[in-house]
Amino acid sequence: MQQPEPESIVSPRSRRDPRFVSQLTRNTFAIVLAGGRGSRLHELTDWRSKPAVPFGGKFRIIDFTLSNCVNSGVRRVGVATQYKSQSLIRHLQLGWSFLDGRLGEFIEIMPAQQQVNDSHWYRGTADAVYQNLREIRHARPEYVLVLSGDHVYRMDYGRILAAHVERQADMTVACIEVPLNEAQGFGVMSVDEGMRVTAFDEKPASPKHLPGRPDLALASMGIYVFNARFLFEQLQRDADDPKSSHDFGKDVIPHCVKRYRTFAQSFTDSHVGDPDKPPYWRDVGTLDAYWEANMDLVQVNPQLNLYDENWPLWTWQPQSPPAKFVFDDDTRRGIAVNSLASGGCIISGATVRRSMLFSGVFVDSYTVVEDSIVLPSVHIGQNCLLKKCIIDRNCRIPDGTQIGVDPEKDRLRFRVTASGIVLVSRAMLDQDFSAMRTYETS
Repeated sequence: MQQPEPESIVSPRSRRDPRFVSQLTRNTFAIVLAGGRGSRLHELTDWRSKPAVPFGGKFRIIDFTLSNCVNSGVRRVGVATQYKSQSLIRHLQLGWSFLDGRLGEFIEIMPAQQQVNDSHWYRGTADAVYQNLREIRHARPEYVLVLSGDHVYRMDYGRILAAHVERQADMTVACIEVPLNEAQGFGVMSVDEGMRVTAFDEKPASPKHLPGRPDLALASMGIYVFNARFLFEQLQRDADDPKSSHDFGKDVIPHCVKRYRTFAQSFTDSHVGDPDKPPYWRDVGTLDAYWEANMDLVQVNPQLNLYDENWPLWTWQPQSPPAKFVFDDDTRRGIAVNSLASGGCIISGATVRRSMLFSGVFVDSYTVVEDSIVLPSVHIGQNCLLKKCIIDRNCRIPDGTQIGVDPEKDRLRFRVTASGIVLVSRAMLDQDFSAMRTYETS
């Protein structure tokens, strides 16, 4: 069948429509896959899973997916956890227990429990859902929404559900255009003029480009809608297949594309945001991508609007006093320019430029912080200079420390990316301090 022109594959909405809350969303169960480590974030995920990584000054990455669910009217949600999940579980318990179970609304934690076989935990994305089929069946949904918990975006799931029903689909995959040179990390699909998926390749070595657009590919966002009974059948079939890796992208979707009504839904048709800006979706899976996405938020006109009251971001945060800026001497002035400072921060005679401070950060006198992300409960001493840093939570930066100034010295103590971003963790600082004491006493 002849392939459509790119404009018909991803067409922008002509106006900003209201959210689509309906019986479809109420009859949907969402399962959020939140068990991944995110190894390319290195020490940021040594003690937390990727969905639990702080983002945007006061949020966790998973808050975006869960906020999309609540705002879309999908309020029966299971969160499948696995890798070092304690901080994520604590966050869910503290910040996401406001739904009323008496009204059939809940966010339920689904840790890996070896429920099906005591010889393995979750073996893949499909197996994570399969092991929780008993709980999903108990909710008696008509549709099941499978989501990833480690992407930053705003999306009205009601729209993809409506498109799924209108097309009489068995399965619908949310898709987005990505540069062809980045498509090897995605599931890449081809579609016909009716958006029916004709081919699907998971992380192909040579991705197929869009018709007439050799620089772009059509990629899966890891967001799937299933008719509930159809999903149950496919997961049972996949679980019984000894050759399967039990993954949606590698096994389930390719099988369904060849045999059943599998459609794609453009993110452009269901994203939430300024209609004059491109749809915003980020996989902050590397330190550079994480830094860039956070730094975009301190711009005058960021691509992602955190201040949209029509689609609020829900989270848990400590009850903290307002941010405080003290001293106004010529050489000792507490200021922050083009920056975000969360509650409980104290800028005491220091200068902060183009940076993001999470809650409870203290920056002492005569210190300069530029182009940096400082996670919660960090203490930065006097006369420090920090540039292009990511400072993990609970770090104590000694007086006079310089980071981001000399890359060679930084590499001896910290992790430095190819673009020069410096990650600093508490363990690195403790090791550096111990090495300094050994040197001084030797």
